[in-house]
Amino acid sequence: MSEEMNIKFWGVRGSIPAPHQPEALDRKAKGLLNDFLESGRTDTSEIDDYLSSRKSYLNHGWGGNTTCVTVSCGDSEMIIDGGTGIRDYGNSLLSGPCGRGEGVVHLFFTHVHWDHIMGLPFFVPLFIPGNEIHIYGVEDGLEDVFTTLFQKPFFPVPLEALEAKRIFHRLEPRKPFALGNLSITPYKLDHPDPCWGYRVENGTSSYAHCVDTECTRVSPKAMGEDLPLYQKADLMAFDAQYTTKEKFEKVHWGHASAVLGLDVAIREGVKEVVFMHSDPASSDETIESLVHQTDKYLTYLQKMALENDATSPEVKWCFVEEGMVFTLP
Repeated sequence: MSEEMNIKFWGVRGSIPAPHQPEALDRKAKGLLNDFLESGRTDTSEIDDYLSSRKSYLNHGWGGNTTCVTVSCGDSEMIIDGGTGIRDYGNSLLSGPCGRGEGVVHLFFTHVHWDHIMGLPFFVPLFIPGNEIHIYGVEDGLEDVFTTLFQKPFFPVPLEALEAKRIFHRLEPRKPFALGNLSITPYKLDHPDPCWGYRVENGTSSYAHCVDTECTRVSPKAMGEDLPLYQKADLMAFDAQYTTKEKFEKVHWGHASAVLGLDVAIREGVKEVVFMHSDPASSDETIESLVHQTDKYLTYLQKMALENDATSPEVKWCFVEEGMVFTLP
């Protein structure tokens, strides 16, 4: 019997980190206080109940760290990308074997644009002697990435200071790779530079990581040998950096929209899709407007299906918040 697969999102922002500005935090604090009082609550003992009654992103936003996702199943765990979210993940490892120099880490890269590697200099397990850091990618040049990052004037700590053992692995396109309880298969995405998504399976469930992608190949025929990345995935993470309008204004920028992700998910029988890689310029309110746009689009599709006696499209979806965990059997 397969063990559960847990997918945690440590960083969900695209392009560059996007922390809240002071003015935005002021607006959020005022909004929370006003809403608390307007709800009829007056006592501090009611705060926890009040916060839990709201959609969580209204309380804390969506998150500002760039892409980093972990997929674990039993004793097997992989990291996808080393955006700034990997700093907190690395810190969480220090209470275990990685903190004692006995850790083994498996880090998979989709590609090496800055937002997917900028957290590496702050991934503490890299600096601890005795740790083993296994680094995977389809494209050549991962060793050069580390050489470039860890040198002046880009970073004051030289490559030689990374006392963990680094082992580089070249993945074969579209060929499964076994990592303990996980089977990991890279499939090509649509991005200005080569970028590879991952389909991760534990024997009973599947997670499809489809970030970064513009999804210019939309039809099954065009997707060709990369179509299995999407087919009947139990959970799919999809690039939703832009609104539908922006998607067509920013052709060849390498990113997609939630509406496009819904179309792919519905057609390919995906059970649940989570949208991520939000634009750094998007405020919490902007992302919330994308939630409404996406909901409106799915409602339209369902209405059209009803009017034409067709099967109504059903798929669970959300815009993922930093720190969210999804569990698959």
